[in-house]
Amino acid sequence: MAELRCSVDNCVHNKSEYCCKGDILVGGKHACCDDDTCCESFSEAKNDRFTSSIGHPSSVISIDCEAVKCIYNSNYKCTSDHVDIKGCGACSCGETACSTFQEK
Repeated sequence: MAELRCSVDNCVHNKSEYCCKGDILVGGKHACCDDDTCCESFSEAKNDRFTSSIGHPSSVISIDCEAVKCIYNSNYKCTSDHVDIKGCGACSCGETACSTFQEK
């Protein structure tokens, strides 16, 4: 499990840069740079913003990862101690990215 900080402030799972979902999936099977990745778990908060009721915000989270070219990917699990997800103002998961990604 990794310490997760998320700047995707309009995601329904985000509360004060922590995730309430409990686990996330980073997409980007063919990613060669961080902008080729995305948070597949992103769900846009609408104008009547609310925090996900699935869980409480947590700094430590389980991260499944499809970015097989990342040095932190081991059998589709993230092994980094710290992960940053970026995408301020994102309206879709394609506008988010794992800024921790480093190509092997």
